[in-house]
Amino acid sequence: MPTVLDVRAQGDKDYLRSNERNTEATAFGVCIRVLLYKFNRRQSCREIAVPLFSRKTVGMMNKRRAILILYILAPFVAAFSQQPSRLDSLQELSEVEVYGKRPLATAQTLRGADLQALSTTSVADALKYFSGVQIKDYGGLGGLKTINVRSMGAQHVGVYVDGIRITNAQNGTVDLGKFSLSSMESVSLYNANKLDNCQSASEYASGATVYLRTRRPIYDSLSVQVRRASFSTYMAKANAQFIWKGWSGFVDGEWCDSEGDYPFRYHSEYEDTVGRRANSDIRYGRIEGALFKGGFSSHLYYYDSERGCPGGIVRRLSDKYINVGREWDRDFFVQASYQQEFLGHHRVKVNAKYTNEYLRYCTDYPENQNTARVDNHYRQEDGYGALCYGYMPWPWLSLSTSYDVRYSKLQADLKRFDNVFRLDQKEVVAAQMNLHGIQAAASMLHQHLHDFTFVHAGAADPLDRWTPAVSLAYTLQGFTLRAWYKKIFRAPTLNDLYYTQVGNRNLQPEYTKQWNLGVEYHYDSPFKGRRQPRWNASAQVDIYQNKIENRIVCLPLKGTYTWTMMNYGYTFCQGLNATASGRYTIGDWQLSLLGSLTWQRDVNRTDPTDEDTYDKPICYSPRLSHTLTAIAAWQRLSLTVSHMHVGERMWSYADPEDILKPYDNIDAKLSYTTSIGKTSVGACLEVIDLLDEQYEHIPRYPMPGRNYKFTLTFGI
Repeated sequence: MPTVLDVRAQGDKDYLRSNERNTEATAFGVCIRVLLYKFNRRQSCREIAVPLFSRKTVGMMNKRRAILILYILAPFVAAFSQQPSRLDSLQELSEVEVYGKRPLATAQTLRGADLQALSTTSVADALKYFSGVQIKDYGGLGGLKTINVRSMGAQHVGVYVDGIRITNAQNGTVDLGKFSLSSMESVSLYNANKLDNCQSASEYASGATVYLRTRRPIYDSLSVQVRRASFSTYMAKANAQFIWKGWSGFVDGEWCDSEGDYPFRYHSEYEDTVGRRANSDIRYGRIEGALFKGGFSSHLYYYDSERGCPGGIVRRLSDKYINVGREWDRDFFVQASYQQEFLGHHRVKVNAKYTNEYLRYCTDYPENQNTARVDNHYRQEDGYGALCYGYMPWPWLSLSTSYDVRYSKLQADLKRFDNVFRLDQKEVVAAQMNLHGIQAAASMLHQHLHDFTFVHAGAADPLDRWTPAVSLAYTLQGFTLRAWYKKIFRAPTLNDLYYTQVGNRNLQPEYTKQWNLGVEYHYDSPFKGRRQPRWNASAQVDIYQNKIENRIVCLPLKGTYTWTMMNYGYTFCQGLNATASGRYTIGDWQLSLLGSLTWQRDVNRTDPTDEDTYDKPICYSPRLSHTLTAIAAWQRLSLTVSHMHVGERMWSYADPEDILKPYDNIDAKLSYTTSIGKTSVGACLEVIDLLDEQYEHIPRYPMPGRNYKFTLTFGI
């Protein structure tokens, strides 16, 4: 199997790549290529030894052989290092990552310089550059942001921080706007399963998965960032990283205050008006920290916010575009994970997490003349644990199993609502094979859910289901051909089942069947020295088909003003996802081009007798969308320009003219860094929505239009 070795240098961000057939040869190649790389940099034997025996490299081969290799090569290195060196201080490779095989699933990743170069504030901003992704954004900095992958719905997408899922038993969605990229090393999207040889059962239980990997510190540092942006937006961040006695960790904090009162113009067949968004302010604070040592990792997160909920652009009786609603959030979680390998063939991982969330939503204000006035409080608690075991009887075969348990509690002060408790248990057995370029994987997931409540109507019936997944791939000379099938379901959320007047305890799970066929290609030019041009490229194309049965929707079946959750709907989706990237490096210049394309036909197949809806596009699902990002970096200067096109989308079946117009969004980012003594100073100017299109993701929720951000960063 081809192996990709990614060695990133802290000083100049150069990297080497090696393709080898087996583990021992790959490890030896790591040593040789790192040594050659250091020769080009004129570094000493001691400087070479530091990255050469990093934990990840030594873990690939027998330690004694690695020591023998170093002793054999050390005299030559020492002799070579007698030549004058232009480096007076110890230089270390910032990171050594070894990727043993290509993923069987369709995967997209942004990491490192590419991730930081994008004009992004939250995780949602980064994910919109992936193919097959639709981000629902209700506008402004404080607007709710959810992800939809291949038109399956937000509840079918699992979001994971360092391998442990972010949960919300109440509504099943994750607001991606609450998670910053300042502490993230990479953001990845997997269709189907990630397929590690020892992962939790929860990671098999989603139609698509988003992985957020936090940055592992490699040296002590402190950075402070201040930002001034449009619409009276002020933001400050601080990040501290440390290394101490084998431990590493970071503390990251952020504060933001924004009025969000951006101007808008709304134009339709019946109106053309200009206004200013009201009640779209937000104030929030976020602090998180992490600790790492060996196979142990932990993460603590706290988020506190107050924001306005401006509602849609609808003219009120007062002749003003205003809707007064306020929301308060307090989210807290703490998680830990530990994994250990023993006896050469066995691997164990233990995960644990506790979550506590508070939400208050209030519309009890005099300005709301036509809005139901409520002042509701919701509290959620969630305890989670997982035990995973992996066994490799031979180098080409991996067997694994996992048991997960999650206990959730929801409290709310709604009328005729009592506390609801959910016990969610998952078990999985999985096998993977990697032999002579052939990769195969199969898994069987069992899920058992049991709810408890004291309301008169009682709890929903327990849910007990088995779901399979199968993957197959073949790699030859840089090309990988893959195919996979997965059947999965999403259980009704606690809101779906028990929300006052709307909930329906007889709901069935929403099933999704996915088929995928794809091809992937990687090319890396050989490394011939830092001053020699080199480039690498990758591309992948996937065609897919999704079928969703028993869609859970809200329909007005009990009366004109009363809506009820129902299993109603069957949708059929066919599509094509394509991504491509290329990077060219020569001397101090680094040029990158990233692109993605999505074409899909997502239609309603619920009722053949209904001519108005049958075989018509699903609401908010565009036929065509694509992104293109260009990054140019020279020494300390970097320029990024990104373009995103989204085609027209239907948003209602009531009128064939209810269509959201296509739009093009262009962002630009210019950044510069320098050093003043021991302090690094950076300045960044961003222009968002350069064309000032003020497009809409949701009807009557216009986006802010052209706006600016100016950021200063100081680091030691």
